[in-house]
Amino acid sequence: MISYEIEMKKSEGTILSITIPTNAPFLLKQVYQKVFPQVNKELDYWQERAKKIPNKELRTQALASIRSKKFHCQGGSVYSLLAGEQWKEAIRFIVAYQTISDYLDNLCDRSTSLDPEDFRMLHQSMEDALSPNVKLKNYYQYREEQEDADYLTDLVKTCQQIVSRISNYKNIQGLMIQLEALYSDLQVHKHVCHEERIPRLEKWFSTYQSKWPMLSWYEFSACTGSTLGIFCMTSYALAGEMTDQLAEVIFESYFPYLQGLHIMLDYFIDQQEDAEEGDLNFCSYYQNEEELERRLIFFVEQTNNQVKKLPDAYFHEMIQHGLVGLYLADPKVKKMKQAYSTVKKLIKASGRKSQFFHWNIKLYNRLAGRY
Repeated sequence: MISYEIEMKKSEGTILSITIPTNAPFLLKQVYQKVFPQVNKELDYWQERAKKIPNKELRTQALASIRSKKFHCQGGSVYSLLAGEQWKEAIRFIVAYQTISDYLDNLCDRSTSLDPEDFRMLHQSMEDALSPNVKLKNYYQYREEQEDADYLTDLVKTCQQIVSRISNYKNIQGLMIQLEALYSDLQVHKHVCHEERIPRLEKWFSTYQSKWPMLSWYEFSACTGSTLGIFCMTSYALAGEMTDQLAEVIFESYFPYLQGLHIMLDYFIDQQEDAEEGDLNFCSYYQNEEELERRLIFFVEQTNNQVKKLPDAYFHEMIQHGLVGLYLADPKVKKMKQAYSTVKKLIKASGRKSQFFHWNIKLYNRLAGRY
């Protein structure tokens, strides 16, 4: 188990105590005072790079992904608190990897192609980012747009450079690529032309159904759509605390339930928006609101059970509580009058700490002008 305090010298010569938070107020203090400012620095760098992309379409999607999905990097970077004195390197990796993910999601969802071969090649960059010894490729090989001033390859190289410094990286690389492969498969299948999406997703799930029979195809798809397991493994490994056994425990604790809860909440708050825009939403496949509510609570309960198996279990429990609080505090929820009962029950099922995060994040959103 990782030690709870690590002494770190700040650049000005004073000592900063790096502590894995064990209570919600201290976690939020670390997040607001340390993590978010560093995330902003990293995103500012990539935003400036994105502005210099020559191709208009690639530039538009790169900038839009940073502007509209910044909170993905902020949320993921909470895991840097597991990385000890390497927390800045953890944030560098998390921001770069999540920026690849968000950029590619825009290219597949909002751009000019419906070609699964194109989507597969684009997402090869996410596997290469976790493979420090592989050569970079032309990830735009199957699309018209090409010139990005090395934006995507430099994001990949940033990730490669960081994981290459992890002495025991072999202990997690295979499992991280498993999570990445599931993520990339999802992105390919869900972004093709509308009439092919559901048949492809159902066929894909049929190859995994015997292993996770308690899930529907749309729940399994949601579980594959999160990068949290990758960020958790990387952060522990940067702290020098990774073993084969810990990597397995993280994988089993995060997939399917915590990752599934993460993405189901994301889809839950996007239901109205996705319906208006004709986008795929996995929450829409439940028979009614009652079934959706029951299954979301099931994911909360299963996540509660699984994270108890992890070292620093209290931290991972706060991640779960924070996810519930974060998503249900989103301004979109105010427009979901039919889901008000579900929101209350989810917060109650998740626990008192979720309510603390919920109200704190709502206050943060108000101060940030999101309401």
